Amino acid sequence: MKNNGFKKRSSLLYSLIAVMLLLGACSTNNGSNSTSEEGSQGTDGTAKTKIAYWTIDRHDMDYMQEQVDKYNATNTDNIEVEMKVMADNYNQAIEVAFASNQAPDIFRSGDFQTYVSKGYYAQLDTLLSEEFLAKFDGLLVEDIYTKEGHVYTLPNSGQFWRLLYNVDLLEKAGYTEPPATLDEMVEIAKKITEQGKSEGIYGFASNFKNSSGFTRPAFASGSLSSENSHEGYNYQTGEFDFGMYKDIAQAMRQMKEDGSMIPGTESLDIDPLRAQFAQGKIGMYVNHSSEPAVYASQFPTDIRWASAIVPTKDGVKNGVTWVNAGGYIGISAQSDEDKQQAAVKFLEYLYTTELRTEYQELGLGLSVLPYVNEAAGQPELAGIEGFMPTQYDGIFPATPLSVTETKLEGKNASDTFTEYILTGNQDLDTIIEDLNSRYAKALAAARAEGLTSIQADPSFNSKSLQGTLGQ
Repeated sequence: MKNNGFKKRSSLLYSLIAVMLLLGACSTNNGSNSTSEEGSQGTDGTAKTKIAYWTIDRHDMDYMQEQVDKYNATNTDNIEVEMKVMADNYNQAIEVAFASNQAPDIFRSGDFQTYVSKGYYAQLDTLLSEEFLAKFDGLLVEDIYTKEGHVYTLPNSGQFWRLLYNVDLLEKAGYTEPPATLDEMVEIAKKITEQGKSEGIYGFASNFKNSSGFTRPAFASGSLSSENSHEGYNYQTGEFDFGMYKDIAQAMRQMKEDGSMIPGTESLDIDPLRAQFAQGKIGMYVNHSSEPAVYASQFPTDIRWASAIVPTKDGVKNGVTWVNAGGYIGISAQSDEDKQQAAVKFLEYLYTTELRTEYQELGLGLSVLPYVNEAAGQPELAGIEGFMPTQYDGIFPATPLSVTETKLEGKNASDTFTEYILTGNQDLDTIIEDLNSRYAKALAAARAEGLTSIQADPSFNSKSLQGTLGQ
């Protein structure tokens, strides 16, 4: 008889060895996690406390290394920080590091629920002062930064979603302002297409090669329209209700029927879409605040483009546009007290107004922190002005969408809506009714297995999130 248990253990061992090799090989720096190192001493002769800082962020690694070097040279607490930028398999590397008691002392946050349930995070509310935590008042939403009254990670930068548009194409079509309603968006897309189709110009595009072709516009417009829902989940009832996406789905279906969407949109990925937009072939599309950097370097363009708040059904903003702003930094629960205290000092340095405002002004990321946005000047990046935080941007509480879909029977919501937009071969009300029924069953199963603790909050109102990030 074959020893399947032995094979499984051997396979796991080989995987662990591979990832352990990865920990040393796939980073920009190598070093030790030891508390002190022979010959490494402060100006008073005391051995330095060395802490390891791991991050997955590549786009800002040069700037952040400069900040780490500056901190190491100037801090008076005898702390030395070693930064590693993990190239690939970050979450797996973190998992193996914690399993083998080689975890970094301070690290870029990952999947919040997983990191909390596995005990990776130290409780920041027991380490940080009340005065420091007051900087984040109103932002520390449950199941994203906090759990059952404890703070585990903190916000920093976020992705702000907007409608990007070609100014010249809109003006040529007779419009001086971007659309505020979905009907206006459909109308403008049709007019741009009528005028430019012979030159390969179309009014609208979305990257339907994957589910984000639907979710990018839907999460932005649907959540801004709704007083109680995000990601198809109604916070007040504690159940899924995909009726929040009916208006945006109808608008996108209408643009497809009108021929206003660029041909091949069903297989379009985001970079080819950007390339077409940079060439002046697309009138409008929806994406987030990484786009100015993309058009400054990856797809340089001479077209006049701008961005605006994504349209809603009737122009009314009942909620906020979703800002994707997960946790930024966590401190290891495995580190000893000295290292945790050193990590606290470094974390406080990372959140200084000077560092965070400079980070934003260089165009490395848009902050969700009011104290940063009040102090920061305009970022040095063309087109970024339309993405700056407004009163209609907000961080939603977590929803049980991802765990629910692990129990879902049949096609998920994003794929179902995408099929409707591209083919129109089903009645939309019937689609929504079926989705609500299947997701209710899946959510009940997820709750029964303890996969989510998120329950109904009858007092929730999306309007309460207005004004929390900007004006």
